[in-house]
Amino acid sequence: MFDQPLSEKAELRPLEIWNASEFADHMDRAREHIRPWVGPSFLSQDLPGARATLARYADQGAKDGARLFGIWDQGDLVGGVMFVEFSEAAGTCELGCWLQPDAQGRGLVTLACQALLDWAFGVRGIHRAEWRCRADNARSADVARRLGMTLEGVLREAWKVGDTFHDKQVWSVLSS
Repeated sequence: MFDQPLSEKAELRPLEIWNASEFADHMDRAREHIRPWVGPSFLSQDLPGARATLARYADQGAKDGARLFGIWDQGDLVGGVMFVEFSEAAGTCELGCWLQPDAQGRGLVTLACQALLDWAFGVRGIHRAEWRCRADNARSADVARRLGMTLEGVLREAWKVGDTFHDKQVWSVLSS
């Protein structure tokens, strides 16, 4: 799709199957930090798992669906953003993100998500973009706010982690 600078030292680019080794190493650095906030199928445990995760998104991307993009800072993969869902026919998409702890606080996720929104709205003609996060994930809600999204509501106990159910917030922004 694109390679895009996010800052003087950081860039956004597609995260593809050939990045599996780098993705597996990144997951080793990020896994425990992101575990409460992402689905278990995303938390690759090893190189074959990383390949499987990236292949799943590549297959969906080939069908004009979900896609993954990595955030590289000074040449190191430190996180990423994604279209969790993407439907040109419905005019909707959902964005998501993850970041290892040492890359937080520099606005990289917000810049990367803004690039995805610009592409979805400006190039693909998407009408509505959503952001869903656990209600207790203040950092994620802050990104949605910075992207100009509106909190539409809370899905009660809609996010299960282990044996515990958490509330999920639904945010959105329209192309207009």
